[in-house]
Amino acid sequence: MTITVRELAYYPVKGCAGTTVDSAQVFGTGLEHDRTFMVVDATDGAFRSQRTHPAMAAIQVEVLDGGAVLALSAQDVEPLRVDIDRDGPRRDVSMFDRPLGAAVDQGDAVAEWFSDALGAKSRLVRVAPGFDRDGWGDTPGKVNFADAHAVLVASTASLDDLNARITARGDATPVPMNRFRPNIVLTGNDEPHFEDRVRRMTIGCVELAHSVRATRCAVPMVDQTTGHRAGPEPIRTLSTYRREPEYGNKVSFGAKNAVVCEGAVSVGDVVEVAEWLST
Repeated sequence: MTITVRELAYYPVKGCAGTTVDSAQVFGTGLEHDRTFMVVDATDGAFRSQRTHPAMAAIQVEVLDGGAVLALSAQDVEPLRVDIDRDGPRRDVSMFDRPLGAAVDQGDAVAEWFSDALGAKSRLVRVAPGFDRDGWGDTPGKVNFADAHAVLVASTASLDDLNARITARGDATPVPMNRFRPNIVLTGNDEPHFEDRVRRMTIGCVELAHSVRATRCAVPMVDQTTGHRAGPEPIRTLSTYRREPEYGNKVSFGAKNAVVCEGAVSVGDVVEVAEWLST
């Protein structure tokens, strides 16, 4: 059994569309550019997400010119390119009612663009120099603007098992992997949810360590192409076999990991499991 990397993706703006890549640098906070930006309420700095603004899923984002330019596109608004400000005016922001400190505001033009795209007054911010945020779990690690962890890992076996269960219901359509917004998708092990049991793994020179299972809210019910809610799947079916009593009885899919050793990863890389969690 050889486990390999099937897909890689990063999400430059938290909640917006991801960028799939053949290779990526992995830093202590995750894949390069991952959740480096965040859309916030223009008044109080609270983060916006697909939970309340599902249209974010269909906003396409590109990081260009070696990380100097952000290109944005969405339905019914003109595309926009803006220079990325790494050390400009600050704005206090929060996530899940917890202050995250001051982030770098990206200016009025992109704020107006997101306000138009989402129909709500918004600002775009970037992590500030020196931003230092801890994750939590078995190995906490560090994190940018992701919910709480650096790298989300899922497997094709887990998705295949879920879709078999959805299909067996006879009244729903299988879901694609992008509903779960993973950073790294693994293949080669036919055991569903084997990624939950990996304590430590190496991919090339990158080492990841288990933090927690990835509990799920309403976001997987959002069609990531259209930006419209398309529930009740996959949450309805996951709720029949993936409840997590230790996490408030939420459902889970995928595993969240911390970065122990930085480096480069590529699609096709072999994954070496150094240690498994005891069951």
